[in-house]
Amino acid sequence: MAVKVILREDVANLGDAGDLVKVKPGYARNFLIPKGKAIFATAAKVKELEHHRRIIAENMAKQLKDLNAAKDRLEQLRLEVEAQAGEEGKLFGSVTTLQIVELVAAKGIEIDRRKIDLKEPIKELGDHEVPVKLHREVIAKLKLKVSPTPPQA
Repeated sequence: MAVKVILREDVANLGDAGDLVKVKPGYARNFLIPKGKAIFATAAKVKELEHHRRIIAENMAKQLKDLNAAKDRLEQLRLEVEAQAGEEGKLFGSVTTLQIVELVAAKGIEIDRRKIDLKEPIKELGDHEVPVKLHREVIAKLKLKVSPTPPQA
């Protein structure tokens, strides 16, 4: 038997904030409710939901506007990192998300390293596009150039 809950925030593979969903009682009782991700859907709460949906929609619109502005700032950045490389352009090591976060922070923009969506560390010289997932609908593409370090004299 399923119970109805109202999601208070986005839950992956379940729904968005403000959605009325059916879930198994244990999932609601042991995870969603204690973590504050959902509330039980009573008749009064469902009525209240309509009011909150307007507020949530306004907040999401404002948040998306702010995230799109941040996306534009990130996409205007041109980052460059020097790394030691071999003859064929393969790096001795790799460029990691932590290095990318430090480069962006040096330009005055703070981002969480978990938002950088690298499938694997960068291990080659050249130009790369690094996806930064600000929101599931807003993904910025950072331009990163990896160049070889000049030879030591």
